[in-house]
Amino acid sequence: MMSTFCKLPSECKEFVQKSLVLVGEIGGNDFNHAFLANSTKEEVESYVPAVISTISSAIKELMELGASTLLIPGDLPIGCSTAYLTKFMHSDKEHYDPKTGCINWLNKFSQQYNELLQKELHFLRELYPSATIIYADYYNAAMQFYTSPKSHGFRKGGLVACCGAGGPYNFKFSAVCGDPLARNICSDTSMYASWDGMHFTEAAYKLIATGLLQGTFTFPSLPKICNLLNPNVNPFHDS
Repeated sequence: MMSTFCKLPSECKEFVQKSLVLVGEIGGNDFNHAFLANSTKEEVESYVPAVISTISSAIKELMELGASTLLIPGDLPIGCSTAYLTKFMHSDKEHYDPKTGCINWLNKFSQQYNELLQKELHFLRELYPSATIIYADYYNAAMQFYTSPKSHGFRKGGLVACCGAGGPYNFKFSAVCGDPLARNICSDTSMYASWDGMHFTEAAYKLIATGLLQGTFTFPSLPKICNLLNPNVNPFHDS
């Protein structure tokens, strides 16, 4: 891949040094596969140190290649995922957040993981003070439309999938989007946050990306970092 952009090692190092390097997201699918394969919360929690260690190692390796500005995403609120809501459907209302309809214990898992990841990033910032290590808060960037979907244009809410095979959340593991039986497809994806139960719609991704680019959900603030690195360039200006 690097050979596409540069030839000599010195050129590659300079190219990476001038780039904003997105690290991951790493770990999300590990958690997804485990939870959806019926692993217990405690079992999945035992994977967290290995995931964070892998992210930390990737950051260090990238810095050795010349990276100096890195963006590291946290976990999404998996308790709001259509697939998880279907998998862990429960009759007890205490199972859910009354404001969002998301599953409390799953979102707590995401929050705790994000806290541990941020502690590791803080450690790395102290270890490599010349590097700029930015945390991308995917969790709260997504929670804005789960908390208030209609105010963000999602008139069908944030939890029901646009493409699926019916059910309370228009999602069935036996007939996911793309399957001939998944015939319930919305006519306007912009009214939905969830595309197929596992992925967002373009409208939802745009809202998350906007929040990150504007600095609302990045620490340190991404626009401020970019301005410090090159005050003559505003990558967020609409021409």
